[in-house]
Amino acid sequence: MLEFFQSAKFAEQLSYVLKNLPFAVWETVYSTVLATLFAYIIGLPLGIILVTGEKNGVRPLPSGLMKVLNVVVNLLRSVPFLILMVMVMPLSRLIVGTSIGTVASIVPLVIAAFPFVARLVEGSLREMDPGVIEAAQAMGCTPFQIIRKVILPESLPSLLTGFTTAFVTILSYGAMSGAIGGGGLGNMALNRGYTRGMTFVLYMAVVFLVILVQVFQSAGGHFAVSLDRRNRNGKKSSKKVRNKIDRDKKLPGDPGDM
Repeated sequence: MLEFFQSAKFAEQLSYVLKNLPFAVWETVYSTVLATLFAYIIGLPLGIILVTGEKNGVRPLPSGLMKVLNVVVNLLRSVPFLILMVMVMPLSRLIVGTSIGTVASIVPLVIAAFPFVARLVEGSLREMDPGVIEAAQAMGCTPFQIIRKVILPESLPSLLTGFTTAFVTILSYGAMSGAIGGGGLGNMALNRGYTRGMTFVLYMAVVFLVILVQVFQSAGGHFAVSLDRRNRNGKKSSKKVRNKIDRDKKLPGDPGDM
């Protein structure tokens, strides 16, 4: 092992890592952010429709349309990402002019991610207490008002947790896109590290992928907890109880003082 670190081969790999790693990290973050953004532009409204458009939803839609939407979402989620990337190569070439590179990888990332996002959003909205929606309906709120002012705000912590999960999943998909010429850390790990036997490059790419996942997962979890009203209300209630107990202890005439 020591001989490897002292060899010319290690020096070559280290030089490559120092020169190309910052740009590879940037490409990975850039493609992941854009793919997540477009996936949510499509998946968020779709997830809302899957909940509000069902038979007992806020704004019921025709059952045939709901079945079609569910089938489309399930079909796209069933295709493995590597196969999906190959299948949508013509579409990537049509949209961005090429099927190779970081920009081209965004197209299959979005197609693979938006059904996943729709299911995450659907699951988050279904966690809501139905009584809150019934109360809003009793007050005469329109379906759009219920969605915008009741369902989405109440589901925000869960939606943010789902967003973090989607972001990390898309990040891992982006790493796999290196297998067909996508850029970023995935390309560095597969095409440089594995294919050319550059072990140090492979390990460094994997280490920085893990670091990115940990950073975004921790940040998303922190914001989700800070926005959770239940946690805030629980802390306030606990604080009130503790204050009341402290006041009672200080009241005169306590039998314990006799």
